[in-house]
Amino acid sequence: MLTKFQAYEKDSTTKIVILKGNGRAFCAGGDVVSIVGSVVIGHWSFGASFYQKQYALDYALATYKKPLVSLINGVVMGGGAGLSVHAACRVVTENAIFAMPEASIGLFPDVGASFFLSRLPGYFGEYLGLTGARLDGAEMLACGLATHFVLSKDLVLLENELNKVRTSNPTEIRRQIDRFSIATPKVKGQSAYARLEIINKCFSNNTVEEILLALEKEMMKNDGEKWMIEAIKSMKAASPTSLKICLRSIREGRKQTLEQCLAREYIILSNVLKGSISTNLREGTRAKLIEKDNKPKWEPPNLQSVSQNMVHRYFTEVDDPYWEVLRLPDRHPNLAEALKSKI
Repeated sequence: MLTKFQAYEKDSTTKIVILKGNGRAFCAGGDVVSIVGSVVIGHWSFGASFYQKQYALDYALATYKKPLVSLINGVVMGGGAGLSVHAACRVVTENAIFAMPEASIGLFPDVGASFFLSRLPGYFGEYLGLTGARLDGAEMLACGLATHFVLSKDLVLLENELNKVRTSNPTEIRRQIDRFSIATPKVKGQSAYARLEIINKCFSNNTVEEILLALEKEMMKNDGEKWMIEAIKSMKAASPTSLKICLRSIREGRKQTLEQCLAREYIILSNVLKGSISTNLREGTRAKLIEKDNKPKWEPPNLQSVSQNMVHRYFTEVDDPYWEVLRLPDRHPNLAEALKSKI
């Protein structure tokens, strides 16, 4: 994919690049089962090599010279978010579903998630990363993950119009998308985004333990609203180590560039794949994606047992002859402008 995108970028006849899924989903993420399998039967660096290529692709899309339009008409999770969210124009429909559920399998939100989640309103990014909560298209538009909302029945018409565009002028491209857009689709009443004040109050806490405690207190006061019950349930079922990694990663991302976020995420991911600190990714993959008994045995088994020192080890460069720091492709001189958050 990276080679094709680079070719389009250099092709003077290509004015705009459109990203869309080939089927009902946009992209539900990478094949974690295959990656974990290659790590188990081969060497952990095989998995790291895959992610190095994925991060390079995400970075290239985020710094793309030409207008990039993502058409999201289905599920976009994990690695799919890295392909779509970095685009300048992110078009969603009523069929769109966004989530970053990595902590449930012993991973953490990556592909630049610590950059784009940390730039959502308030502490909504921490909420999404820690709970793996799902958003629909209207919620994606409301919080800034999407730039436009178009009904699915109009998506083909929009794409046809975009294919007629003979300029790379972002204003003209947005004008074409605006012709088909619904400015403010209704966000459902029970949406967690409508409870942003409570989310900010809970998820602004410094530790995962404090966030959970705050959520439980709010649940008692608000007659157990559905989103709160689901948030608490998902956090208690997720890998305790992953939750702590996720929170620290997003907090650090608030003060870092996309390039810095990807470099740090690659260090964390490499340590996760190597499995010398814990093997939670293998266990989560077994329990959630292979045997599907939904009964992962996390190590350590609870938040209290996950020390700051243990978490810090994931953020430390890997000491292994097969490992090297993330190397991202050289990009154009206007990198500073391109790397500004699209959200």
